[in-house]
Amino acid sequence: MAKVIKHRLDVWKEEPLYWDLVSKIDKRLYESTVPKSLLEIIKIRVSQINKCAFCIDYHTQEALKNGETPRRIFALSAWQESPLFTAVERAVLQVTDEITNIFFHGLSNDAYENLRSYFTEQGITDIIICICHMNFLNRVGISTKTEAI
Repeated sequence: MAKVIKHRLDVWKEEPLYWDLVSKIDKRLYESTVPKSLLEIIKIRVSQINKCAFCIDYHTQEALKNGETPRRIFALSAWQESPLFTAVERAVLQVTDEITNIFFHGLSNDAYENLRSYFTEQGITDIIICICHMNFLNRVGISTKTEAI
């Protein structure tokens, strides 16, 4: 039986400059025109796909604090079949899934064009950065075996 490895290291403690830089991206995202509630949905969905338990837990708590409903969070893993998400949210979630799984087919023109019908280029920029940023954080968390508290 394989030995279960606990948390490996705290990269943010090892090199605080990285956390400062990461925090600046988050700060900028929360100052953008993309609603905070939508940013949290993106972060939860990316973390679900990547199976980052720490980030799922953390961003679920953040979403709940900011007024998201448990029902919608529970349905997020099946957003395509759920009636609980708006057309705008569906457009964002489609792009979120495609970018997070970029190794399959990239980001499709259909998903990108659908997003363009709801957001300016600045909004799309913020959404893409949020998705990529969360993927980065998931990879750090999974690589270091950061545990949910």
